[in-house]
Amino acid sequence: MVELVLRSRRAITGGGECAAAVAIEGGTIVAVGGYDDVFDTEVDTDLGETALLPGLVDTHVHVNEPGRTEWEGFASATRAAAAGGVTVIVDMPLNSLPPTVDVPSLRVKQEAARGKTFVDVGFWGGAVPGNLSELPGLHDAGVFGFKAFLADSGVPEFPPLSSDELRAALSSLRRAQFVVHAEDPRHLGDLSSAATYAEFLASRPVEAEHAAVATAVDAARATGGRVHILHLSAATALPLIAAARAEGLPVTAETCPHYLALDAGHIPDGATEFKCCPPIRDAANADLLWQALADGLITCVVSDHSPCTPELKRRDTGDFAAAWGGIASVQLGLPVIWTAARARGHSLADVAEWMARRPADLVGLRDRGRIEVGAQADLVAFDPEETFVVEPVRLHHKNPVTPYAGKKLAGVVRTTWLRGHAVTGDTARGRFLTRKDA
Repeated sequence: MVELVLRSRRAITGGGECAAAVAIEGGTIVAVGGYDDVFDTEVDTDLGETALLPGLVDTHVHVNEPGRTEWEGFASATRAAAAGGVTVIVDMPLNSLPPTVDVPSLRVKQEAARGKTFVDVGFWGGAVPGNLSELPGLHDAGVFGFKAFLADSGVPEFPPLSSDELRAALSSLRRAQFVVHAEDPRHLGDLSSAATYAEFLASRPVEAEHAAVATAVDAARATGGRVHILHLSAATALPLIAAARAEGLPVTAETCPHYLALDAGHIPDGATEFKCCPPIRDAANADLLWQALADGLITCVVSDHSPCTPELKRRDTGDFAAAWGGIASVQLGLPVIWTAARARGHSLADVAEWMARRPADLVGLRDRGRIEVGAQADLVAFDPEETFVVEPVRLHHKNPVTPYAGKKLAGVVRTTWLRGHAVTGDTARGRFLTRKDA
């Protein structure tokens, strides 16, 4: 007897897309059989042509609670995640107050989240000037690694590291994963105002990313530390990452849906909902990011869900210089990527690899992001043929601001299961995850 069986003619398993039946007991996948296999169960759900995907793992989410909960919170962010097929998020250490730069601040954040999470939640720690001695304690407390900025983060309580400070941090904890916002301030423009997207884009040129990626790679080479480049936007930095990988350095990179699916050439002036840092670039740049993703040079696609209040987006003035930089997309990443990936000839199995298995592997969660025996029963029923138009009022994140408003996307999440339980948004079954779970 098993608790639940889910059948799909389009299940995404380790072998790719196939017809399969997935048996679940105690929150774990206990069998992956043929579509017509018989199991002793009281609940046997046939999804037919609706695809069955592993739950997505989003390792780049800014929840902002406590301290800036008017921007976002654990309840709203994890409801949005579940609605988008995401079953694990890893929360970034900044934009909350206090930032997660020591063990007491981690405990404050966990207490703020307690009882409010509809999916499982892990945490990144922060590496900032002066907290080097706090990193071992945070690591032992279970954060999945440490985020560092090489340029201004946008909030004063989370200042950037110099190149020497980055090396010192990597040297202090060679076993830890460091994730780096790679923009070099020496190449960033200082805008007092920017009414056009072109002005904003020119202020954050590809040279800023290229130089910062080079700094991060040099730090990995000098220390042996593990470095992951966050939200890569500039394709010109890809050869640096390829050379580091060929050298055997522990350097990886991610990108985001907005860099793959949006085009700077089609962003209207004053449309500050498109502002993020690093910025969305042109279609030719996106083509190169797609190729790097297909080649495995870019390992995963995550949201960089970074919301704020509508007022902070300065939609009233359309001033890109004054607007907060961030795109809220944790609920929309799967259909955004599937819409663009399908048009380029990629498969659902590719999307699951980029958005589920590989992000899980980045943080060492080897029982997440996959449909196989022994994995957690975190699953998604996804209709890849159905389309919908994005209506901001239907999104679950706290403030309905999105650059995808009005866009027609392919792929609808029908049901998300967390450890075999359907996530309805009524019962908060999410757990805190730590590095010790990996």
